[in-house]
Amino acid sequence: MSAALAIDLGGTNLRAGLSRDSGEPTPLGHWRAPTDLAGFRDRIGGLIGEHAVTRLGIAIPGLAAGTKSAWVPNLPYLDGEDMTDLFPGVRVAIGNDAHMALLAEAALGAARDSDDAILLAIGTGIGSAVLADRRIVRGARGGATSFGWACVDPSDSGDEAHGWLERHASGRALDAIARQQGHGDGAALIAAARSGDADAVRSLETPAAALGTALAGAVALLGTRLVVVSGGVADSLDVLGPMIRRHLVRQLPPHLRAVAIVEGRYGAGASLVGAGLAAQGHALWTGRDG
Repeated sequence: MSAALAIDLGGTNLRAGLSRDSGEPTPLGHWRAPTDLAGFRDRIGGLIGEHAVTRLGIAIPGLAAGTKSAWVPNLPYLDGEDMTDLFPGVRVAIGNDAHMALLAEAALGAARDSDDAILLAIGTGIGSAVLADRRIVRGARGGATSFGWACVDPSDSGDEAHGWLERHASGRALDAIARQQGHGDGAALIAAARSGDADAVRSLETPAAALGTALAGAVALLGTRLVVVSGGVADSLDVLGPMIRRHLVRQLPPHLRAVAIVEGRYGAGASLVGAGLAAQGHALWTGRDG
């Protein structure tokens, strides 16, 4: 099969890799995310030309329908843009970045041996995806399983661009908590908690409670026993995992309390791996998996 260009486009950074088979793509580099459509077209188009690819897989932090980007809150210049119009002559697979991350974990990673799983991609925002009966649930316009919009506070007034859980437990939220505690960012706060700083541990209880309590509803709805965490926060699971699980199991019936929370094999790189697999037409993405 010909080489494919894999792109993981986030609200902050753009990562690229070259996929030549059904495995992990070879990294090509990373850059700041383009701030306008012209910059996006120039960056991707330049990589397509440089590597002479005929297939393109793009993971976006939003919704996609077919080959069109439907809604990307952090990159609104992509809304309504059809990738086949921007990059003619290239076969395109585009999807939500969490769905792409689940593709990587279900095909090659932590969910490889599972028929059912929930993936949480916790980075700048919160993405999610569901594997049900060995199929990735995408829904209308790729909008299924938007877990960042889960809410366990009936008094919350809502927000047009960011869901309740994302506002309370994403990487951005951890950064805000860290600044309040006198730490530089979320990573520094996690490091302090890991070293035994009691104040840091206490400050993490709020986002952990939000994640665990909201996650209980998803686990109960789906009956899954596996939660895979990817994204930039995945390497903090040694600190956050037990805290999240404590709140999670408290809201579950006995037969679901064995649910495991595990770190994804690919961490923050899962969406790039998934984009390469989607570009290569992996059966889990095309729906041909039996």
